[in-house]
Amino acid sequence: MIELTGWEPLGLTVDWAAIEGELGAPLPPDYKQLYEAFGGGIFSDSVSFLARDKPFGAFDFLTQWQSWLSTDRDATLGSVSAVDPYAIYAPGGRGLVPWGSTEWADGYFWLIDAERPGDYPVLATAEDGGSWHRFDMSTSEFLYRVLADADFLPFGVAQYALDPTFVASGDSESDPAS
Repeated sequence: MIELTGWEPLGLTVDWAAIEGELGAPLPPDYKQLYEAFGGGIFSDSVSFLARDKPFGAFDFLTQWQSWLSTDRDATLGSVSAVDPYAIYAPGGRGLVPWGSTEWADGYFWLIDAERPGDYPVLATAEDGGSWHRFDMSTSEFLYRVLADADFLPFGVAQYALDPTFVASGDSESDPAS
């Protein structure tokens, strides 16, 4: 990803124990490496990548997960989930954790199961919101294919001839662990 985008790694120091403690599950090791190198922001002017961005929230991994979880658990909305047939991950359970999206409303998640730590399939839904696709690959491989493989349909943004760039969000560089 660093070579693809020409990005100079930030080398962020992240309190993984605090983040994973709040989530109630370990995170994929390659996601941690991406996070430390890039922080939160936008790839190829269209793919959002979540990290810690507390002042703004738009790219804040935990804020986004908590928002999805709150909505998923809101009894006033009925039993329908935005990620049906799945649910958003709640500590100790099994469900989806969002880590990215596109401007076209594609969503990228991990399926996390507290009983299967270390297993992080990527589940993605395209803009139509109707079908889910499972990818048994790392976060970084999935993201690379989205950005560089025009034939990675329906998720490859390379088909639009977008430059593989990265723009960090407002606060990701300054204080990622706060």
